[in-house]
Order: sequence, then structure tokens, then C-alpha cells
Amino acid sequence: MSSILTKTIRTIAIAALIAGSALTPQLAFAQPSGVTRTDLQRHDLSVPGREAIQVRVALEPGVAFPNHSHPGEEIIYVLEGALEYTVAGKPPVTLKAGDVLFIPAGTVHAARNPGSVTASELATYFVDKSKPLLTLAK
Repeated sequence: MSSILTKTIRTIAIAALIAGSALTPQLAFAQPSGVTRTDLQRHDLSVPGREAIQVRVALEPGVAFPNHSHPGEEIIYVLEGALEYTVAGKPPVTLKAGDVLFIPAGTVHAARNPGSVTASELATYFVDKSKPLLTLAK
């Protein structure tokens, strides 16, 4: 096989893998009504097999996101409104715009908007690329 054909096949295969991995988080779970997730960026880390992902998540008033976990750490920065977080083993905490929260890898947690306006967060994940970004708790 010629080197040009080999390079072309390799490029097509890499593009297909990238496109498929970009869709994985959206296909891993059904989005609850009243929750909007906007993917902002995704980059490989210097640690092989790990990536950083940033997502803006908005919850309408009264909406809750059920118990779930991630295959890596999550850092939350509340952008607007207020969000109540329940993190396994700890009492619920309500954060307002400008507050932050760290959630360790694999820790089950949930979020709820207790307010009367849409609330949003910037979620930054440092995760294992080979696993779904989000797994609903049983």
C-alpha cells in the first residue's frame, strides 16, 4: 500500500474517532427537561488518556439534575442564579453566582435550582477519555 494511501486512511480513521468521541457525552444519557448543556471546549491533557472538558449547564427554576458521577474530577463555578448541590456524604449546599465547588472523581452528586430564575454553571471536567462523561447513579 502506498504511503499516501496509508496516510489518507489513517487521517480518515482519526477524524472518525474524534467525531465519535465528541458525540459520546450527548449519547450517554437522556437530557432532563429544563436542563441545557452547551459544550464549550475539549482538549487532551499531558496525562495520556485524560482530557479537559468545559460545559455550560443551565437549569430552569425548580429543575433538578439527578444523582450521577464522572470518571474524573469536576470543578464547578456558578455563573448566575443559585444552585443547590448534594454531594455524597455531605449535607446539601446552596451556591450563588461566583461560588465554586470541587467534586472528586467518581463521587455521586446532584444539582437543583431552588430559585425563581434560570441558574447556570461552568463545569470543568478532568476525565478519563475512554469512559462516558456522565453516569447516572442507580
